[in-house]
Amino acid sequence: MPPPYSFQPIYQGGHGDSPASSASDHSLLKAPGGGGGGGGYAPYGQPTISDKFALSAAPTDWGAAYDGPEPDDRLHNPDPRRDRNIDSAGSIFTWRGLMNIGFLAILGAALLMLFAGYPIYSAYGKKSQTTSGGFNLGFINASGQGLIDKDTPESARTRKGFDGQDYELVFSDEFNVDNRTFYPGDDPYWEAVDIHYWGTNNLEWYSPRQAFTQDGYLHITLDDVKSHNLDYEGSMLSTWNKFCFTGGYLSASITLPGASDVWGLWPAFWMMGNLGRAGYGASLEGMWPYTYDACDVGTLRNQSLNNYPPAATTMGDPSYDNSLSYLLGQRLSRCTCENEDHPGPKHPDGTWWGRAAPEIDVLEAQVEESTRTGKVSMSGQWAPFNANYLWDNATDNYFMSGVFQQSSSGVIMTDQNCYQFSGGCFDSYGVEYQPGDDGYITWAIREEARWGVKGAGLGPDKTSEISQRPVPYEPMVRYIIFNQGISKNFGNIDYDELKFPSIMKVDWVRVYQPKGKRNIGCDPPDFPTADYIARHEAAYMNPNLTTWEQYNGSKDFPKNALQHQGDADCKKALGVAPDNLKTLT
Repeated sequence: MPPPYSFQPIYQGGHGDSPASSASDHSLLKAPGGGGGGGGYAPYGQPTISDKFALSAAPTDWGAAYDGPEPDDRLHNPDPRRDRNIDSAGSIFTWRGLMNIGFLAILGAALLMLFAGYPIYSAYGKKSQTTSGGFNLGFINASGQGLIDKDTPESARTRKGFDGQDYELVFSDEFNVDNRTFYPGDDPYWEAVDIHYWGTNNLEWYSPRQAFTQDGYLHITLDDVKSHNLDYEGSMLSTWNKFCFTGGYLSASITLPGASDVWGLWPAFWMMGNLGRAGYGASLEGMWPYTYDACDVGTLRNQSLNNYPPAATTMGDPSYDNSLSYLLGQRLSRCTCENEDHPGPKHPDGTWWGRAAPEIDVLEAQVEESTRTGKVSMSGQWAPFNANYLWDNATDNYFMSGVFQQSSSGVIMTDQNCYQFSGGCFDSYGVEYQPGDDGYITWAIREEARWGVKGAGLGPDKTSEISQRPVPYEPMVRYIIFNQGISKNFGNIDYDELKFPSIMKVDWVRVYQPKGKRNIGCDPPDFPTADYIARHEAAYMNPNLTTWEQYNGSKDFPKNALQHQGDADCKKALGVAPDNLKTLT
């Protein structure tokens, strides 16, 4: 067989026409096929790579056997006329085809549901998050704690109330899991604030890092370290808008900070209505410390209408020219006109229910300087005020306050060994209360009732012309607060003898309610708070807004019917006001 290629010498032009060019001329042989890409160039006398591997199109030229037509030749040589019967045979609607289409449709629908349907369903089918606390399955946090701590002993899950009823445990925290922290989002029930508590001229900054669990106890710490241009750093921990309860018994086992004979610290264990957030001034103005559901002068600024009644300017605090009240009025009162901003609910007569943020202090610890003895103040703070701040009580009232609050307070001696530097033992402090006009509050140490207030003691005052102040029905829709600060507002400070860090330790905290009368949650249907808080979120979340005016841009609260007696939407509220006040405008 002849070779598939042949060579013909071609001389490329060097520096001359000589067929014998020198090596320096770089003479090349060009293979047949021209100067395109196929042949390429090779040294003289050598075939190119493409020449070496180029084969003839006829297989017989390179030795392949050929025995005639093969069986599959028709597959490579289609004939439409010949094959038309085969090509048109059958149907595209086969079972296999239908199954393929069906599965593709199911897959498409699943993808559509995943990326479009589910988000739409989540948005419109979303349920409001519970305000009973807890944000994981079963209302537990990372430590496994639910509303009732699994470590609470069985013996501590029931008690006999001071009212004779059987009580059951509805919330507890034993603080047995170490290294818990309480920055925002860390815990379903507790949160530590990061603010300056300016309202009582505190000398410390409240920082979340000063609240934690260690050795089976909650630590509420105050240290003499500079923080935010202040000389001390303390802690305030609360269950605001996370866990609340209405009525029942709240108790905690505590080692008080410092020593029982050194004064100057201000540790506290207390609760307040959920419509006010401690330390957030805009949320509190016009709310604290009211507990009131009447439409009269008690709802107004300075507790008066055109200088009436006389007691408002003559039977108050001598330090303030005998003025009775410097409060700006109850922001959410029964006098609020019909179409105004109010969280509800309404009375059967169509008037709003008076809402606020009253305070009950389980304890505020203090040391009496004259006797160097540790004591606790167990009190409630109220508004509006009695003339001369004298409420109807049969016991001594140790703190009657002034133009910003009226207090019912008892001061009780503590176990002098239950302080951080004076023995370190724990003692339990508690308060049992029943809301309403005929309710009561009883303060206790070691489960022993020490003193109390009955609803009748907070009854109407003819002189200041105010009505009954009920034992708070707010959903306390009470929340729980532990804090430790330092301020001259609470008394003198013995800077020389105070030791730091000062630690208030809490072994446990528990809440009980009468059996069959459980009422927990921060947004109960009968006294809602969630929608109102959401409408005014900045007032509850921005501690730099210290007044309602700063938040709202106006000094005005919702319209009060006594000050807008000619407005049509105020007629219902005005209808429950005393007749003598309807002639003063």
